[in-house]
Amino acid sequence: MDLGLTDRVFLVTAASAGLGRASAEQLVAEGARVVLVARRADVLDDVVADLGSANAVALASDLADPGTAQAAAQLAIRTFGRLDGALISVGGPPPGTALANSDEQWLAAFDSVFLAALRTVRAVLAAASGPASIGVVLSTSVKVPIPGLAISNGLRPGLAMLIKQLADEVGPDGHRVFGLMPGTVLTERIRFLHGRSDDPAAARKDAEALIPLRRLGDPAEFGRVAAFLLSPAASYVTGSVIPVDGGALRAL
Repeated sequence: MDLGLTDRVFLVTAASAGLGRASAEQLVAEGARVVLVARRADVLDDVVADLGSANAVALASDLADPGTAQAAAQLAIRTFGRLDGALISVGGPPPGTALANSDEQWLAAFDSVFLAALRTVRAVLAAASGPASIGVVLSTSVKVPIPGLAISNGLRPGLAMLIKQLADEVGPDGHRVFGLMPGTVLTERIRFLHGRSDDPAAARKDAEALIPLRRLGDPAEFGRVAAFLLSPAASYVTGSVIPVDGGALRAL
């Protein structure tokens, strides 16, 4: 299938590793070009080198900075002359319980997770060369809470509802907005979370036992789904929040 991504341009945030990098790699493999946003300049340089400077440009900045989204959109226009959408990932807030996490942690996470995603959507739509496709990376905590991640459990469902509302608001102009709910994919963050346990190997084995496919996901598997949904081949998909989780999510 030709996804129709040739010469289209997308912002990809949290692009230095994990799901963001895997998605950027797949977009470029399908003929798109990408603006990569993440905090680690040295790692971003390596990603650009791997993807090729004709296909990728990087902005080393924190998405929590209110000016980052607009700067990234402007970089796309200056470098590639157009902007067709974005894959927005805002990382994970700190672990903890609902009562133990402080007000400061909740407020900081709302700014860096919820508002950062919304600011990026605004910036992309304002700069888009035509109908845009925008994906927001969420979590299965949209539907089922994940133990020990109270802040994420509180914010992700709100972002999912925001996606529904945005799809209503921008759909008449041809824009599409969707969410992705990755399950347990073997990224740096999952390694970190498993590493906090007394027995990381056992933690991974326990996680795999809860997945019908009996394995953790590979970031490339997520990247392929993201690239398809961002592409014109998925032109009738909007307002949806789609799991990429090996069947682990038990809710409909």
